[in-house]
Amino acid sequence: MSRVQVVRPAGAGHETLYVLLVSLFILAVAAGIVALRGEQHDEVSIEAHQLDARRDLNAAEQGVYADLRVAFDEIQLRREEEQHLVAIEVLADEGFPPFTQDASSASRGEHQWQLLGEQAYLGLSPSPMVAGSFLLLIPATHDGAADVWLQRKADASVPPDLSAAALIAAGWQQIAAQYDAGVTRQHRH
Repeated sequence: MSRVQVVRPAGAGHETLYVLLVSLFILAVAAGIVALRGEQHDEVSIEAHQLDARRDLNAAEQGVYADLRVAFDEIQLRREEEQHLVAIEVLADEGFPPFTQDASSASRGEHQWQLLGEQAYLGLSPSPMVAGSFLLLIPATHDGAADVWLQRKADASVPPDLSAAALIAAGWQQIAAQYDAGVTRQHRH
């Protein structure tokens, strides 16, 4: 006698349900990990006497500011070797923007640069509507950071005392560079 065994097809409903539940579990775990480990973007506020380098400067001013930060590194290196600040003429002859007089400087306000003792470089702008006047303060120590100030008045002048309080009182604003991991330039609409 032969025996017939009937094999019923497996129900696809149970398998589909199990795959769906496992998928939902994986998605929930992944979302939890992303929520716990994701970067938080806290907005860093700047003080009233400061300007944000990425938001508050126009394109010409951003260009001069970037040039000053690069030139600052060279100035610091030279100061370590020579024990004094590099003359404007030397920086211009060696082609360091913004001290050179070229097409780039013409489009960025044609600043007239001068060395203020062993403390600072002052770039007065004859056209403050294009770019304001800049002041690059050189720290007393060789490992200090660049301190750049801006004034957009046509008759910009520097007080004899180059302290932050005196500069603020004279209408200068410090440029703060606070870049985060996000977008480095935001457009205001």
